[in-house]
Amino acid sequence: MIKHAFLVFRTYLDLFIDYIFSLYWEAKRTPLPNLEKKHIILKDDAVTIAAKIRNRQLKSEDLVQMCIERIKIVNPILNAVTDERFEEALEEAREIDRMLDEGLSEEYLKKKPFLGVPFTAKESHAVKGLLHTLGIKARAHVRAHEDAECVRLMRAAGALPLAVTNVPEINKWCETRNMVFGQTNNPYHTGRTTGGSSGGEAALMAAMATPISLCSDIGGSTRMPAFYCGLFGINPTAGYTSLKGSALRSGKDDTMASIGFVSRHTCDLAALTKVILADKAAELDLDRPVDLKTIKYYYLDTAQDLRVSPIQPELREAMDKVISQLSEEASSARRYQHAGLDHMYALWRHAMTREADVFGRLLTNNQGEASAVLELLKKLTGQSDYTWAAVLKLLDDQVLPRVNADWADRLTAALREDLLKTLGTDGVLLSASAPQPAPYHAAPLLRPFNFAYWGIFNVLRFPAVQVPLGLNSEGIPLGIQVVAAPAQEALCLAVAEHLARTFGGYVPPCKIIDT
Repeated sequence: MIKHAFLVFRTYLDLFIDYIFSLYWEAKRTPLPNLEKKHIILKDDAVTIAAKIRNRQLKSEDLVQMCIERIKIVNPILNAVTDERFEEALEEAREIDRMLDEGLSEEYLKKKPFLGVPFTAKESHAVKGLLHTLGIKARAHVRAHEDAECVRLMRAAGALPLAVTNVPEINKWCETRNMVFGQTNNPYHTGRTTGGSSGGEAALMAAMATPISLCSDIGGSTRMPAFYCGLFGINPTAGYTSLKGSALRSGKDDTMASIGFVSRHTCDLAALTKVILADKAAELDLDRPVDLKTIKYYYLDTAQDLRVSPIQPELREAMDKVISQLSEEASSARRYQHAGLDHMYALWRHAMTREADVFGRLLTNNQGEASAVLELLKKLTGQSDYTWAAVLKLLDDQVLPRVNADWADRLTAALREDLLKTLGTDGVLLSASAPQPAPYHAAPLLRPFNFAYWGIFNVLRFPAVQVPLGLNSEGIPLGIQVVAAPAQEALCLAVAEHLARTFGGYVPPCKIIDT
């Protein structure tokens, strides 16, 4: 009864918070400019665009120029791009067009599946010559001297880096805001957040300004922006992608983070993920055929973690529609629950202590360590170089008591073992993504634990695909995530594709002028 009463209180508290923030942010809503007919190719998937370039139906230079023009149209509203290499990309595109005109072998083209297609990357991925600040003032003028491994692999696949995009400080917050570049706005409602930490990428992708968005995920950092911006997003099984050169990582340390992508199209997810998997692509076999009728469906429509807000009714209704549809087509979906899901945030917080990087040191660019108490005092007097989110993260790391390690390890192992047994090699879990659609800017400061529905699957090191499910009555994206056992991404992708066909997938935040 006490738990139920608390959840009812949280529900009304969330409504009150949203109402207060709406009084300011609703007046800040700015519509996104329509996609003009001359840029119509930008609505297509990257796989199709790449084929058109190979077949000489489209010039790489023209495509790059379209992306540049679209970025210049939407970025003043979104504030997503932090640095660019437009002229260099145009030169590289011209060279690719010249090579294609002269003729390239099938073997060469097979090794370059995205030849001539531009891509953008979150700024925490090092792109040689571009700013690599990680959103902190101590690195405000630092430029990358070499590419991150994921960027190198994209280049090797023929893709052209075009720009880098905004992130929260050290990728560690559920909004994309920092003291260097400010905040990134949601294309569907500029008074709402894009999520984090790949918020800049999701904003550009949803606005049809980039064909490929290179992201990463340690606590929903790919899937959260995908959800808030109405996109598909993939977070592969941990350990299969290299983090070298991403957020200053060496790539040698064990981590629950993975490189991933957000996209408007499900067909791009497998093709792009194979690029960053490199030699490990065969192990995941992303293209293997999947019979949807043989898949066992489970669902997680709500958890009992008291730190996390209750799921809003419109998201429950979206989940119910999916469950009902899949139950008609295959076996009835069954609810999944486990005691570990009552402590999603605590388990993620404990898992973060096993990561190699130290947040306080990275904030200073590894020149000492930021002090939580000192930064709090400086923030209260207007002297801190960090956002409130970073200060809260410091307090969580340095002041609050740690999670009991033995308890967390046992509970995590029990949850992982049970979910592995439940899903096997032919089951998927349809999970709530978050308690609510994209919140107003700064509102997550009052609800800092609501990312836990994503974070728990990082802890378990399970792959997941975020799936859009249309818009609510206010024009804000809805969605769910599809989770499978490790190395079973093919199941997630097959279900995501099916849901996209059934429920419509990505819905543009603006009109597409095609006449």
